[in-house]
Amino acid sequence: MYDLLKEFAKGNRQKPTEAEAFLWEFLRERKLGQPFRRQHIIGEFIADFACIPAKLVIEIDGGYHQLPEQQISDEQRQEWLELQGFTVIRFTNEEVINNIDKVLDTIEQYL
Repeated sequence: MYDLLKEFAKGNRQKPTEAEAFLWEFLRERKLGQPFRRQHIIGEFIADFACIPAKLVIEIDGGYHQLPEQQISDEQRQEWLELQGFTVIRFTNEEVINNIDKVLDTIEQYL
């Protein structure tokens, strides 16, 4: 299973969404004072962004996250991550693209 997740994560890093690529420019190289990883495997899940020292996961939700079955999956994933001690914060693609200052403020509050 890990090998499949690893390949999937690698593919996601090579072809990020517009919102993921945009946010990564603000998270990379410790620009917020903490190290972030993108498309990081945690258990059986791949987090869009993870700050391991702060136990923070950031998820960027595209349109398909509005589908009922995806919402259930997202809830289960979040519950599992929280049981592992992570805080999960979610933003929509639109929030990242159109209101990056608010997104960064929210992330900094958790850090």
